[in-house]
Amino acid sequence: MNASTEPALSKVPEVTLGFWLIKIAATTLGETGGDAVSMSMNLGYLVATGIFAVAFLVAVNAQIRAKAFDPFLYWATIIATTTVGTTLADFADRSLGIGYAGGSALLLALLLGSLWVWHRTLGSVSVHTVCEPKAEAFYWVTIMFSQTLGTALGDWTADTAGLGFSGAAMVFAGLLVLVAAAYFWSHLSRTLLFWAAFILTRPLGAALGDFLDKPVAAGGLALSRYWASIALLAFILAFILVDQVIGHLDRAFNTD
Repeated sequence: MNASTEPALSKVPEVTLGFWLIKIAATTLGETGGDAVSMSMNLGYLVATGIFAVAFLVAVNAQIRAKAFDPFLYWATIIATTTVGTTLADFADRSLGIGYAGGSALLLALLLGSLWVWHRTLGSVSVHTVCEPKAEAFYWVTIMFSQTLGTALGDWTADTAGLGFSGAAMVFAGLLVLVAAAYFWSHLSRTLLFWAAFILTRPLGAALGDFLDKPVAAGGLALSRYWASIALLAFILAFILVDQVIGHLDRAFNTD
C-alpha cells in the first residue's frame, strides 16, 4: 500500500484522554470567551456572533488548506466553533425568543441533518475519514452545530430544568461516564459513541463556564470572564505543548 493512503494523513488528532480534556477546556473557554465579548464588552449576541463567525470561517479555511495535522491550528478551530456556538445559541434562545427548548430542537435537527447528508455523500461520518477537503467541510459544519446545540442544552438544563450550573455539569459529566462505560464494555458503534461524547462535552463546558463567570446570586463564582478565558487558554496551550514534547521523546526513543 502506498504510504500516502495511511491514516497518518488524517487532519484530526488521535482520540485519547488528552483529547477529551482539551475538548472540555476548549468548550468551557467558548462559554467564558463568548460571554466576555457579547456581555462584558456589551456588543450583544448578534455582533458577537458576527465576529466569531468570521474567526470560524478563517480558521476552518486554514484548517482545510493545511497539508497536515497541526495541533495548534486544529484546537484554534475548535475554540472558534465553540465561541460562535455560544453566541449563536444565546442569540437564537434569547434574542429570537424561541427559548431553550425551541433552540435545542432546531439545532438538534440541523446537527442530525448534517450527519445524514455527510453519510449520504461520503458513506461514513467516522473521524478517521477526515483527510480530504469535502470530509473536512462536513466535519467542521457538524462540529459547529454540535457546539451550538451543546450551549442550548447546557442553558436549558441549568435554567429551565432548575438544576443550576453545578447540577447541570454533574448531569452531563455523568452522561459522559456512561458513554465511556459503553465504549469499554459494549460493542456499540465507536463512531456513534464518539459523536455522543463530542456533543455532551459542549453542554458540560457551557455549565462549567457559566459556573465560573456568572454572579454568585445566580449560582456562579463571579470570576472575571477575561481572566477565566486566559487561564483556560493557558491550560490548553500548556497541554498541547506537553503532548508535543512527549510525542517527540516517544518517537526519539522508539527510533531504530
